[in-house]
Amino acid sequence: MSNYKDIVGTAVRNNAGNIPTAETGQVFFDSTNIDFKYQFPNLSVGSWRTGNAMNNSRRGIASAIAGTQTAALGFGGGDPAIANTESYDGTSWTEVNDLNTAGSSISGAGTYTSALAFARDANGALTESWSGSSWTEVNDLNTSRYAGGGAGGSNTAALMFGGLVTPPTTYKTETEEWNGSSWTEVNDLNTARGSPGGLGQSAEAALCFGGYTGSNTGATEQWNGSSWTEVNDLNTAREQISGAGEYTNALAFGGNPITGKTEEWNGTSWTEVNDLSTGRKKPGPSGTSTAALAFSGQNSDSPSGSALTEEFTAGAPVGAWATGGSLNTGRSFLFGAGTQTAALAAGGDTNPPANNTVATEQYNGSSWTEVNDLNTGKRHGGTSGTYTSALAFGGITTATTNTNESWNGSNWTEVADLNQVRHGFGGAGISNTSALAFGGFDPASFSGPTAGRLNQTESWNGSSWTEVNDLNSRRTDNAKGNGTATSALSSGGNAPGGIVGNTESWNGTSWTEVNDLNTARANFASAGADNTSALVFGGSPPTTGKTEEWNGASWVEVADLSTARNNLVGALRGTITASLAFGGEPSPPSVTTATEEWSGSSNTIKVLTD
Repeated sequence: MSNYKDIVGTAVRNNAGNIPTAETGQVFFDSTNIDFKYQFPNLSVGSWRTGNAMNNSRRGIASAIAGTQTAALGFGGGDPAIANTESYDGTSWTEVNDLNTAGSSISGAGTYTSALAFARDANGALTESWSGSSWTEVNDLNTSRYAGGGAGGSNTAALMFGGLVTPPTTYKTETEEWNGSSWTEVNDLNTARGSPGGLGQSAEAALCFGGYTGSNTGATEQWNGSSWTEVNDLNTAREQISGAGEYTNALAFGGNPITGKTEEWNGTSWTEVNDLSTGRKKPGPSGTSTAALAFSGQNSDSPSGSALTEEFTAGAPVGAWATGGSLNTGRSFLFGAGTQTAALAAGGDTNPPANNTVATEQYNGSSWTEVNDLNTGKRHGGTSGTYTSALAFGGITTATTNTNESWNGSNWTEVADLNQVRHGFGGAGISNTSALAFGGFDPASFSGPTAGRLNQTESWNGSSWTEVNDLNSRRTDNAKGNGTATSALSSGGNAPGGIVGNTESWNGTSWTEVNDLNTARANFASAGADNTSALVFGGSPPTTGKTEEWNGASWVEVADLSTARNNLVGALRGTITASLAFGGEPSPPSVTTATEEWSGSSNTIKVLTD
């Protein structure tokens, strides 16, 4: 008789109590309480996160449909068409050998080591086979066309369906099956269409969805190896849509008009799930319905094609914002420090654009209490520390300043100034003796291409500021900051070229560019322990409540603030599981007293019972 290890592939671990590092679904034995247990997320949802970009931007890319999230192949595309092929290993893209003939709107099948490229623009019937290292021309399709659907698990078994020819524009129903040496015509689609989505790990079980018939369609058909059957339509009709998975369990995403809409197929019907972070048409697909990849494609910011990569993960635990106790004084551009249950709010603007306050408040996890004021009212500066040991540095008094005040838990004291006069910059640090200031704006240098935007970084040792290595990119209104003086993040802001999502990681010596925010923005808040774990929320333009979580490699969109706002602040020493957002402007120039508490993703341990 089979045992648990034979079925699952791992033995049941024996542990005295709960296992703090248990994986979702992992079964273990609690020898203290004599119970078999397993862990699951309290709430889970599928979501997209940013991966590393391709080497070449392009539109109309094709892919090995049966590839995976960690082993994908993208080829062709572009305008004019290119032959470039790239392979993905789950982390980065590598250029490999090109197609023999450049083409766009190609259909694809197979995996990253055994793929097929067929049909292409200019009414091509051309077919090429990928061996894992190079492309070889093989027998052509019977019906020349382009922008069709594809399915199949290798370069010896594939399916081609639909497509179009021009001129005149004619939409096709023809379906052809590839046996490794030649194409054979089989039963047609019920609905003629161009630019449909297609997927399937086998040539005997495929799904065709969406496309263009003279107008966008959501029509979906299933292939059982001999004929197509009409099933339930997509919720949103569109063409140039992509998909990943199998004909009974699939994911459809992107499309034209340019969208990030994502829908999940359970074998019977489509359900809307979380959108792509960047809407686009005809992204390259790979993977399954629970672990998919979307790369390249055309979005509104890149009409010639993008290099963006996104990874979809299903069943990821998520968090949510809940209402906390209101500030006594509503304000924006304020200073904030501390944690979710022990926070500090100081200064800010009570009636934008120029009504500074000295008011200081402390939060105990349920309500705010007024304490001793700042010595000088100011706004829009940097903060570090906790509710008993903090700094408020730089900002605007009657003008942009470099002044610095230190909080000891009961009083503010003026201490040594920043070297650089600035406002609208990021700050990080654990106390009033260890802090970091980076970026910002100096109106005295408002000229030339940088227009007052700064990249200077300064480190505080408890008595003085020292200039250290600069940010790679100049910006103001970047995230208020998170982390420590030796491990911090700077994200987003207003750069010389406009609002950006750029993120840089500080290791105590220098800044390194890492993956961008999904939503470029300025005047938003952040929290986090260091450069491996952070949360950003709110901001503009436009005013948003979007929240993103940083896992050390990429940003993932999670639940939005209940009250969208910009010019807010967070408890900088908060974490991705317990953070605080307070103040800001929901509809500038009106200010708010609203406080929200973030409860991040969490898991529950369940006891197995009969």
